[in-house]
Amino acid sequence: MIRIALIYGSIAGAVAIVSLTLGLVLSNGEGAAASMWFGYLVMLVALSMIFIGVKRYRDRDLGGVIKFGPAFMVGLAIAGVAGVMYVAGWEAYLSLTDYAFIEDYTAGIIEAKHEAGVTGAALENLIAEMDQMVTNYANPLFRLPLTFVEIFPVGLAVALVSAALLRNPKLLPARG
Repeated sequence: MIRIALIYGSIAGAVAIVSLTLGLVLSNGEGAAASMWFGYLVMLVALSMIFIGVKRYRDRDLGGVIKFGPAFMVGLAIAGVAGVMYVAGWEAYLSLTDYAFIEDYTAGIIEAKHEAGVTGAALENLIAEMDQMVTNYANPLFRLPLTFVEIFPVGLAVALVSAALLRNPKLLPARG
């Protein structure tokens, strides 16, 4: 089970971080809302490795039958490894870009709100919130769990669905 989690989790984490950083680089950091949807779509596609990993575990290691609990645990393990890979990749990206992401991200939010007509005290409050976000994001004890929590809930959902589906041995049975 550990081998399955390491293999499929590493693949999922690598696919997610490579796709997301490539998308971020190609978009020049513009369009935060669109990139959020793109990001979660990429995570969902990458985390489909959970389904594949649980199915492989069911078919090859358990003879084609798995209960919900063990299937869910394998899925969680794959999601955990993917999350750690994602965090490591994101930290590498931040290091290579001199941690400029959060400055660009918060500046984009402020600019978008300003263009939407937000002024006065509301804009000042937003600027203060974004300044606090920049300060918090500089702290690895804030940034690392935040990054992990971006991807892990998606993995949790995929693990639940995968376990629920794959406990049925008639769903995509192993080929002999």
